[in-house]
Amino acid sequence: MSEVTVDAAPDALRVTIDGTTLEVAPGTTILEAAQAAGRWIPTVCFDDRQAPFGACRVCMVAVEGSPRPLPACTTPCGNGMKVETEEPTARRVARTVVELVLSELPEPPEPHTELARVAARLGVDGSRWSGAVHPHEDDFRHPYLALRHELCISCGRCVRACDEIQGAFALTATGRGFEANIVAGLDAGFEESTCVSCGACADTCPTDAISEIGLVAQLERS
Repeated sequence: MSEVTVDAAPDALRVTIDGTTLEVAPGTTILEAAQAAGRWIPTVCFDDRQAPFGACRVCMVAVEGSPRPLPACTTPCGNGMKVETEEPTARRVARTVVELVLSELPEPPEPHTELARVAARLGVDGSRWSGAVHPHEDDFRHPYLALRHELCISCGRCVRACDEIQGAFALTATGRGFEANIVAGLDAGFEESTCVSCGACADTCPTDAISEIGLVAQLERS
């Protein structure tokens, strides 16, 4: 067993992540502690520039004493907490969520995207389920950004980036379940919205649902 000290203080909490014991400050999440311990936990809706959201349930981990896996990105550490990041039930939940997300896409995500990298590391190759997929619906009304609705997985990262990082409030989440998606400018398109072309939404998107126009053209040529 190894030990790591992170922001040690008189009120520091001792947490054990996969056998590594750390001292962390109160308020530190399991995900932050795991990262400090050098342990990988899969995430899809998480961006460390934004407030934790806890929507995707891909970052599930096992915590000693808890009857069920817990989301690492929103669960604060407790003193004496023992966490297993690769516990079979927690990883099965993560893989199932990723499979469900992939099952709604009309095509596999591009290898460079965050979703594709998470799926590959979890050993998820496609989905066991077949059914309705999102139809191709592309919005190229913005001079710099493309919005491809069929690739949206409703993680909310683009909306939060626009709100929390830029303060432009140009994007809105709409619909529920399979119909959930993102619209810009009350569905009038980016160009008619309060978008300031900062690119924060494209930078955080894990699927390229929002990306630079140039990247779309490059992918279409390849």
